[in-house]
Amino acid sequence: ENLRAMFNCKDLEDYIANSSDALELKFVRKEADIFDDSLAFSPSFTHQVFGEKETIFGYKKLKIQLYYTPAHLHSYIDLTYDDEVEPTRHGGLKPDNVIKTLAKYIPSGFTTNLDEFTARLARPTEFRPFGELLHSYRCCERTYQVYKADMTCPGFRAYHQRLQTFLLWFIEAASFIDPDDEKWSFYLLFEKSTESGEVRYAIVGYTTVYNFYAYPDKIRPRISQMLILPPYRRKGHGAQLLQTVYDTLVPLHEVYDITVEDPSEEFSALRDFIDCRNALQLECFRPPTVLLPFDGETELACRQKLKLNKRQARRVHEILRLKATDRSNPEQYRDYRLAVKNRLNGPYQREQRDLQKLRSMLDPAELALTHPPVSHEDHMTQLHQEYKRLEAEYLAVLEKLAATPSA
Repeated sequence: ENLRAMFNCKDLEDYIANSSDALELKFVRKEADIFDDSLAFSPSFTHQVFGEKETIFGYKKLKIQLYYTPAHLHSYIDLTYDDEVEPTRHGGLKPDNVIKTLAKYIPSGFTTNLDEFTARLARPTEFRPFGELLHSYRCCERTYQVYKADMTCPGFRAYHQRLQTFLLWFIEAASFIDPDDEKWSFYLLFEKSTESGEVRYAIVGYTTVYNFYAYPDKIRPRISQMLILPPYRRKGHGAQLLQTVYDTLVPLHEVYDITVEDPSEEFSALRDFIDCRNALQLECFRPPTVLLPFDGETELACRQKLKLNKRQARRVHEILRLKATDRSNPEQYRDYRLAVKNRLNGPYQREQRDLQKLRSMLDPAELALTHPPVSHEDHMTQLHQEYKRLEAEYLAVLEKLAATPSA
């Protein structure tokens, strides 16, 4: 109730900050970076730390500095503000304890002393990535490496505690994993550089994979969360990381298929791109075969050679069939649209069959209350809109494929 009253009090409006605007993140490689505003980036979400309203009370023009060393992920927290609420001046009200709130999520070991943090910058060469090196590549004249690790790697448990805090700022419904569950594996992407003859590393992003058991002797790896940090986005690193996961898991006999847990729209687009690029290596996804309806043979090829489940295999088939479809040919384009719409219409047809059964058990009033009728015209409009939305997604994937030399 006090908080609600504060929002309505003109005298205190200046002491309410949006936590997403106030928080400033930064990777600091050298002391000069501390004062370089161009290196700062903002979180996408702060509600998991500061509440659904994403507000902090008690400070005028609040800024929160949360800085990290790029290798060890040692962190520094500081607050700056023009004024703060004081009990003697503001009716007993106290400002939110920002450091205490952050300390619930940032592992112990962070510092609020700038000199102490600066001293840690002098020791970057002590860091070496955890686990097994899987893949190296060059991008923008820099070297990047993907490592696979698990909790048995010495020092990785503590490192992962620091790393996973980034999920809170960039994944809307992030959750921390159980570090004692041995079914988790981690794919870490680092930038590798050489300065004054010394090798240095910086974290770029990572993804987690959980190995579910599949009867009788298989596993079904599920990609849980993938994050590429803001300074490294839009440079192809997500594609490199996901492809490395596939290159590692697909050849394994024990892997039945590879799935994804609650993917975001951005990740779904990345997954579609990678899956389609890989699928183009198979004969069944090339013209003229791909113009035929999706069938059991194509599903089997996807599962055995790409480790895709049926749903994703069908989606990949629709994308690549659109690629092969001559949209200037009315008959060919019509056949494609009907095939996709028939699939989209499947749930509606099943619902209609279920409604037919309910009509024999419920009177019309009860049926209308539990299942409001949808006219045929409204349904066809919804179906057309759903198709157009899907086609737009597919065309975006095909545009990206066209811009990729290897595709």
